[in-house]
Amino acid sequence: MHKEDYITLKDLKKGSDDILRLVYEDNRPKFLNFAKRYNLPEEDLVDIYQEAYIAFYDNVMNGRIKEFTSTISTYITSIGKYMIFDKLKYNKRIVHPDFDISVLNNKDDLIDTLDIDNENLTTEQQLLYKHFSTLGKKCKELLDLFYYRGFTIKDILMHTEYNSENVIKSTKSRCMKILKERILNTN
Repeated sequence: MHKEDYITLKDLKKGSDDILRLVYEDNRPKFLNFAKRYNLPEEDLVDIYQEAYIAFYDNVMNGRIKEFTSTISTYITSIGKYMIFDKLKYNKRIVHPDFDISVLNNKDDLIDTLDIDNENLTTEQQLLYKHFSTLGKKCKELLDLFYYRGFTIKDILMHTEYNSENVIKSTKSRCMKILKERILNTN
């Protein structure tokens, strides 16, 4: 077991420099090793790791994380993964053809913990957030990539395990239909 496995949310919230440094240093090589498959320059990956760690730290200190549903490492990697996707989208770069995103999907429970402040949402946004969280992981990831991250169907085809644009379109349509039905059946 790693030293990090014994760190609790309470320990992190105390803000101890030693604990925060341990988490940072223990996860940096893991993240960089994982992120190499995206063929981004090392300095970009280091920047992304630092941004992901800061986002993780902010989520801990602001109380957005109520409990860990995965390891700290998985949490930081998940944040970093979406930052990498954003960077690839911005750069219009292609993910290495041998990369299999399904490897991440097995361990990535963090799409369920979007950082949304429910108090500032409209009624419609609260319904969307509530029912979005009830969708399956594949639906959530697909809708997130398309609507929130702005990926095109072609981008999604390149970055996921889907094997055709038609499969993506029909899956997206089915997911949206399920989401709409759940929202409409709220009353």
